Amino acid sequence: MTTYIPAITIPSAVFLNPAASILLPIGLGTAVGFGTRPSKTQKTYLALKQPPLHPPPWVFGPVWTVLYGLMGYAAYRATFYGLSPLASPQTIQTTRHSMTVYSIQLGLNLIWMPLFFVAKRPIEATVDIVALLGLNGYLAYLWGSIDSVAGWCQAPYLAWLGFATYLSAGAGYLNDWNLQDKEIDAAEVEKKQQN
Repeated sequence: MTTYIPAITIPSAVFLNPAASILLPIGLGTAVGFGTRPSKTQKTYLALKQPPLHPPPWVFGPVWTVLYGLMGYAAYRATFYGLSPLASPQTIQTTRHSMTVYSIQLGLNLIWMPLFFVAKRPIEATVDIVALLGLNGYLAYLWGSIDSVAGWCQAPYLAWLGFATYLSAGAGYLNDWNLQDKEIDAAEVEKKQQN
């Protein structure tokens, strides 16, 4: 069991403020999304050979915004109930541990897009998302032991991560794990969006 590591853990003051806890992952996710230049990312996404059931590029922004908000809310609930003065020492320890796990998974989440679309490293991005899926399964378990609502709030995120893992691995495999020079011009983007 990983322990509570203050140096890499988001401060509890953030977790205990519902607005800050919800807005932090949304803000960081938005910053990464815009930092990776959305138009270039979209061109790369549309140029890739994709596995069946891949969604259009416009789906990702709204889905991730909702999931980040839900994840932030779950973090708030787990921390609020887990660090309550009425909580047992074991619950407090589990909560602090979950805060470190959450911080690590948020970092892994935020580096996936730059790994896949900027560095064009699909193998590393797929390893990242598999680790992210495992950490979040563990986090759902930890949070569920503290507050069942917080644990269940992870279910949509886990489902989407499973789907995203399929998309990441599928696109990597179908493109021979090489995304270099995968980009289309603006006219092709418009044509693909109309289909």
